[in-house]
Amino acid sequence: MSASLTLVIVMAVMYAAGVYVMLERSLTRVLIGFLLVGNATNLLIFIMSGRPGSSPIVTGTSADDMVDPMPQVLMLTAIVINFGITALLLALIYRSWWLAQLGDEGDTVTDEHSTESVNDATFRSSSDDDDAIAESLDEFERGDGATSDEDTYSRAVKPARATDAVGRADASAHEEGGAR
Repeated sequence: MSASLTLVIVMAVMYAAGVYVMLERSLTRVLIGFLLVGNATNLLIFIMSGRPGSSPIVTGTSADDMVDPMPQVLMLTAIVINFGITALLLALIYRSWWLAQLGDEGDTVTDEHSTESVNDATFRSSSDDDDAIAESLDEFERGDGATSDEDTYSRAVKPARATDAVGRADASAHEEGGAR
């Protein structure tokens, strides 16, 4: 198959226009130029793919009548790469537009939670976790450690039930005071 002169001219014009537009400073023009170059590359692969023929999957045709599937795979890969880079450029364009809209404030937007107070009791130190793990391992090695979650629950509940009413009232008042 001889390449169509029209397709070759369209491909050359798309490459030229795409490279020319990509040399501008605007990200939108870079995106348009990249899309032109990507489509021109797809046309180049299509032109170079060779003669038309039957599908390689169809049985009963000779190998001489089948078309080479490699250019089709290359075109699909080029389309996916073109789409990915287009998405990246669109994200960059949006980010630059957003920063331009902020003006002098730039990327330092005020924190909406800066006026809230943080209760230090809600955050524990990681050393507390390390100490609890070490204590649990020591109990397990001594043999009085829990072997399942049910054992842990039953050990925590039984001593609380064994205390008298005054002890439970003091324990619950202590727990409520610690939770605040």
